[in-house]
Amino acid sequence: MEKGTKIYVGLDVHKDSITVAVAEPGRDKARLVGKVAHDVPKLLKVLAKLGTVDGLHIVYEAGPTGYGWQRALAARGYTCEVIAPSKMPRQPGQRVKTDARDSLNLAEHSRAGMQTPVWIPDPQDEAIRDLSRAREDAVHHRGQARQQLKGFLLRHDRRYGGKTSWCLAHDAWLARQSFESPATQTAFTESWQAVKAADERVARLTKALQESITDWRFEPVVEALQALRGVAAVTAIGLVAEIGDLSRFEHPRKLMGYLGLVPSEHSSGERTSRGSIT
Repeated sequence: MEKGTKIYVGLDVHKDSITVAVAEPGRDKARLVGKVAHDVPKLLKVLAKLGTVDGLHIVYEAGPTGYGWQRALAARGYTCEVIAPSKMPRQPGQRVKTDARDSLNLAEHSRAGMQTPVWIPDPQDEAIRDLSRAREDAVHHRGQARQQLKGFLLRHDRRYGGKTSWCLAHDAWLARQSFESPATQTAFTESWQAVKAADERVARLTKALQESITDWRFEPVVEALQALRGVAAVTAIGLVAEIGDLSRFEHPRKLMGYLGLVPSEHSSGERTSRGSIT
């Protein structure tokens, strides 16, 4: 079946329900099919009524439900794309947003070729990205725990005289701290133990992340990135896990645009005006 005769299906996916709309070939507006439960067999029954497996082009926005629907539909032969919400066309002055309108817009914009699909990672790619993000969260929580302990010590006028905090010397200094009030001592001990627990969590996740890339298809890319000054294993893994397959970018400028490292521009006529990076 030719691309022009495809039937475009827009899905507005939520955790409990899916709103379905369809745009037939031509210029007619999309029509609302209805709402079904968040269940694969039930959605497949609706899709079977709309057209053949080869005749449907299905799209839905990327969101908290992940890529499960794309993988489930692709495994059954359907063409399914996950759309970047930030690249969805928006009409100026549009102030009404409903599930039905979202699904209708998805179907119509897909038929018009006005949508940008996101890259779909393999399950292993997604697993490593989840682990990388878990470590990033752990580092953030450790920073909060350290800041809270520092604030506690500053309120009690306990100042570390060394040049570098969170080293062996700083840890030994913390071990020598004591307070007259039992309540204050308990608060200090608990705060210090929270920092230690955060350190151990980061160390566990770092080790697991470094071990997880063994036999990963992007392991050579991670090793190549470490040749750059200042890029260690954890940084390289995080970059590759978030960016994905670098070969999907036709030119380095495309990659820089994806990362937002190109200047913004608002030019008109003979006037050229560039601003900060996007």
